[in-house]
Amino acid sequence: MYKLLLDNIRRHITLTPEEEAFFVSLLQHRRIRKRQYLIQEGDVCKYETFVIKGCLRAYSVDENGQEHIIQFAEEDWWVGDMYSFTTREPAIFNVDALEDSEVLQLSFENQEELFKTYPKFERFFRIIVQNGFISLQRRVIANMSKPAEERYLDFANRYPSILNRVPQHQVASYLGITPEFLSRIRKQVAHKS
Repeated sequence: MYKLLLDNIRRHITLTPEEEAFFVSLLQHRRIRKRQYLIQEGDVCKYETFVIKGCLRAYSVDENGQEHIIQFAEEDWWVGDMYSFTTREPAIFNVDALEDSEVLQLSFENQEELFKTYPKFERFFRIIVQNGFISLQRRVIANMSKPAEERYLDFANRYPSILNRVPQHQVASYLGITPEFLSRIRKQVAHKS
């Protein structure tokens, strides 16, 4: 159950068996049913969450009831509301399961204990936050400067497994376009192939 997460960490820092055991002792395993919330807007995000099985999404809902997907998270990805987790303020995102899922969660208090006991974990979490920030910056620039077809092709190339796992209207939401426009783009792409 912990192998995927430990492999994720080992890509960035080296751990001793003692450090691994301590880290694992701080985690909570949780099963989430399809459509079940992990976090709801307005609640405080209490955990950093790592997906070991399944697929989740983080999104906001505007005043017109329109969903705006900020992230999909499948196996080997982290998901949550970083603002809420860090500030202890109410979450601005919802996170729910698109499939029956399993996650490992690290509470705010346990993360602080981890950092005090083994400071190298601060480096690991800094790296994943930096990588997430870089990815978000690239997405914002792409949304401002690239045509929708190019954004779709980039998404399809970077995340082919997600493209096959989630409904097309959610892909459209992530790309900031209507489902109808995504359908036209997909037909044009298929016609070019």
